[in-house]
Amino acid sequence: MVTLTDKAAEKVKKLLEKENKLEYGLRVGVVPGGCSSYMYEIALEKGPKNDDLVIDEKGVKIFMDKESIPFMKGSTVDYIDSLTNAGFKINNPNVKTTCGCGHSVG
Repeated sequence: MVTLTDKAAEKVKKLLEKENKLEYGLRVGVVPGGCSSYMYEIALEKGPKNDDLVIDEKGVKIFMDKESIPFMKGSTVDYIDSLTNAGFKINNPNVKTTCGCGHSVG
């Protein structure tokens, strides 16, 4: 379904430990918006919502709403840390279009 790279899993675990939120998980999905129809959603959350899919990936709980599943199937969440950029990056094989800013997908 959705996988985390070792680097992404380690970063999530460190964030949860730093913020003393060890019971939290990572919400991953898409929401309507942006110039290409959808934007990625990625956030730390205390628990799943009623109809969420819950995945345990490398010791990290991932929460995903049912509407996001078809869009996110086969995606990998990575963590990038370079001189000019740091953050989570989603590599999604289902994306047909992206906008110039890279924050919106379709």
